[in-house]
Formats: sequence, structure tokens, C-alpha cells
Amino acid sequence: MIKAENIYKNYNDIEVLKGVNLEVKKGEIISIVGSSGAGKTTLLQILGTLTPPTQIKLCKLEINNTKVIGLNENQIAKFRNENIGFIFQFHQLLPEFSSIENVCIPAFIKGVSKEEAENKAKELLNFLGLSKRLNHKPSELSGGEQQRVAVARALINNPPLILADEPSGNLDSNAADKLHKLFLKLRDSFGYTFLIVTHNKDFAEMADRKISIVDGQISI
Repeated sequence: MIKAENIYKNYNDIEVLKGVNLEVKKGEIISIVGSSGAGKTTLLQILGTLTPPTQIKLCKLEINNTKVIGLNENQIAKFRNENIGFIFQFHQLLPEFSSIENVCIPAFIKGVSKEEAENKAKELLNFLGLSKRLNHKPSELSGGEQQRVAVARALINNPPLILADEPSGNLDSNAADKLHKLFLKLRDSFGYTFLIVTHNKDFAEMADRKISIVDGQISI
């Protein structure tokens, strides 16, 4: 699913990533751990095509059999919309829109019809136990419910790869445990691949593999 070689990232004179190599198989759940500032989120952003690596000529990045280095801005945006779902620590739901409207947004960007998008959104929200929250706005939902809406939004285009950055970091322990079990259920039921940055030690150990980043490099 992911083949990354020689991933570097500098911000001015600060080296954040120092030649990271990583391979992720389809259907794996990988946890990424490390201290603050180690480069975890930066790596996730590069793998998610949200930010480019620094030394492009040296690196290779292949996601779902597509070489993304060298794609133009429009091509990358289209690839990202169709192949990668994102879940953040803070759900990033639009406050003026309902649950179903928030979930539909990536599908609308893809060009899916309103009817098809809403039907898929309802299916996902029902699966996630939110059938009675379709028309509720984020302010009317609990933290765990908001994050499940964010999960549905990440899945609406059926992307094979899900990237999550501290997805349970803003939840209480009970809601966090439910979210972690949900990820396992989604992988087992639908074959999604998850790459998850987390400080949650219990969840990190639940993953198929745990990767530690120390000083910008993967530590084995």
C-alpha cells in the first residue's frame, strides 16, 4: 500500500525527517509513536500528500501503486480525494453543517451526485451507530460522536488508506477505547489500511506493527 524511501523534510535549518524508509502492506494497522517533535505528524503529512518532502530527487513515494512524486497539484488533489481518508485529533467538522452534510463534503468534491453521496453517508453513519444523529450539528454531539462523524467523512469515498493523527487524543478513555476498537472492526470488515500517530500506549500495542520515530528516523 505504501512504499516510501529516503523521506527528508527540513524547515529552514531544522532537519525534521532524516531519510525515513517505510513499507506498509494493504490491510495493516500501523501505529507511529515517538516524543513530541520527533517528526511523526510531518511524516504523516508527507505520506498523505499534504506537504512535499524536501529532497524530492532522492526520495520515492508510492501509494496504492501510484508514484505520487512528480504529480502536479491538481493530480495530487484528485489522488488524495480518491485514495486517502484523514482523521485528526480535533475532528475538523464544519460547525454550520449537520453530520450528514459534513460526511458528504469529500464525495461532493469528487463529483458524486447528492443522492448517491447522502445514501452512502447514511449507510456509514448507521454503521457507526449515529442513525439518530444525521441532522445534528457538531455542537449537538458528544466528543465521541463528533469523532465518529469524522471517521465517516474519511470513509465516504471508500479510500483504501486511512491516515489518523492522534484521533483519540481529545477523547476520554471510554470513547478512545471505542474508537480504537472501531478501527480494528473497519479493517477486519472492509480491509482498510490504517497508519495512526498516537500517544496512546494501549492502542499502539493493539496495532499490527508499532513504529517508533526518534530524531527524525525510524528506530527499530
